Amino acid sequence: MRNDIEPHAPHPRKVAVIGAGSVGATFAYALVLNGLVGEVVLIDIDRERAEGEAMDINHAVPLSNPVRVWAGDYSDCAGADVVVVTAGSAQRPGETRLDLVKRNVEILGDIIPSITQYNKTGILLITTNPVDILSCVAWKMSGFPSRRVIGSGTVLDTARFRYLLSEHLGLDPRNVHAYVIGEHGDSEVPVWSLTNVAGMRLEEYCRREECDIGDDVRERISHEVRDAAYEVIERKGATYYAVSVALVRIVESILRDQHTVLSVSNLVPGFYGIDDVYFSLPAVIGRGGVERVVHLALDEAETEALGESASLLHGVLEELELPN
Repeated sequence: MRNDIEPHAPHPRKVAVIGAGSVGATFAYALVLNGLVGEVVLIDIDRERAEGEAMDINHAVPLSNPVRVWAGDYSDCAGADVVVVTAGSAQRPGETRLDLVKRNVEILGDIIPSITQYNKTGILLITTNPVDILSCVAWKMSGFPSRRVIGSGTVLDTARFRYLLSEHLGLDPRNVHAYVIGEHGDSEVPVWSLTNVAGMRLEEYCRREECDIGDDVRERISHEVRDAAYEVIERKGATYYAVSVALVRIVESILRDQHTVLSVSNLVPGFYGIDDVYFSLPAVIGRGGVERVVHLALDEAETEALGESASLLHGVLEELELPN
């Protein structure tokens, strides 16, 4: 267990949210409904926006859970157990996540030092896209150990994968066990070889239940998972509900020390011949952040696709010329 956070801290659990846009505000609202924390501070360059969001959320407090919500400054990051970074330039229609990188790295260059000036013991949770690149950048900028700098990664992609599979199979999505790994983006890798239902590999389940899970179905579902964000953005301009719930799930596992396996973006520990890059692999998440990473027994095609995903991200990091 970590020695820089007490296992039973006497103060109310506190989360600082950097960015009071659609994702940040929705996440703060979801935290209040969840009853997970005692304090939520919203920090945004647009102070009035943060104040308005805090006021609106506070009006729900008498109908939900007793939580203190306010608009603050970076000094209010002091004492936060988790600091969640949602601020950044929004993804535009038709734009890939990697197109965002240089704009958002510059923004992060202002945010991370402002956080670490006041908080050196909490956990950084990054959700701004491209999340894998920015999580790596945040790690290097913060000086924190990598286990305490986490990206939201493919937790949302994994949820989309499970949902679409459940729709195809006619099952509760909570009974479909599957992961999307690699980049949170166009090179992500759905792990079909290990997907299971009721303890059976997907192929065996479908053989017994006489459901179609052939190549055409897999390609369609993989495509829908990969392009889900683009489809939502085209229709409503942004995604924020599901990712906010994903963030709450990650924060819950941290604060309650649940040791939950989640496909967060983290520093790859040399698995599959890959290192020095952040992307998503299933990791055990607890009070100290990433406790360990799970080494999946991937098939040959998935291992090759994961390597290609890593190479893509390595290429972007090299272009940024980040310090070691």
